[in-house]
Amino acid sequence: MSFVDVFKRSFIEQFTGTISVQSIILSLGTAFIISVFILFVYKKTYTGVVYSKSFSLSILLLALVTTLIIQTISSNITLSLGMVGALSIVRFRTAVKEPVDTGFMFWAITAGIMAGANLYIAAIVGSLIVGLLYFICYSFGLRMGNKYLVIIKYKDSAADKVEKELSNLVKYKVKSRSISNGIIEYSFEIELSDESQKLIDKISSISGVENTNIVSYQNDFGV
Repeated sequence: MSFVDVFKRSFIEQFTGTISVQSIILSLGTAFIISVFILFVYKKTYTGVVYSKSFSLSILLLALVTTLIIQTISSNITLSLGMVGALSIVRFRTAVKEPVDTGFMFWAITAGIMAGANLYIAAIVGSLIVGLLYFICYSFGLRMGNKYLVIIKYKDSAADKVEKELSNLVKYKVKSRSISNGIIEYSFEIELSDESQKLIDKISSISGVENTNIVSYQNDFGV
């Protein structure tokens, strides 16, 4: 028997040709449990403004659908080649606003691949380790606090008083400052606390300050 025959035989033997109901249920059950754990970690570490329920459901679907795909292509060589060809022409254009969301999507896909390949222990243990390490990093200083954009409009006559009060802020990042017809619009980014809230309230009470807006946002996407 030549090397080519040995290779063909070993390659074809990787495809069982049948999918048992027990294997499907066990794979989908494993993927579902892992995806629920992924959703738990995502919800506990979410720092955005509005929690997206549709994105959470998409994580669950990604894990389950990927499991079915892997189960299918591992049973038949013809189906596997057809599935690869079909997926190669699919284009996904949905924008993912947060980079960390992409990471959770890849996590769900990886869990689905491992569950579909019947690597149940590796899928569960690997997901537990990834979730634990991510949660530890999130809890010990690698998380981003909620950012707020403060916009203050005041007359030129109140500029000195406003700037004096702003100097008492511990940390803020200037975004823009514009002057039009004697009205100054000043915007800056802060992490809101009780102390900074009191200071902003004090600025709002200064004579000549027309209005003060506090806008919650995440990165470059305002809400």
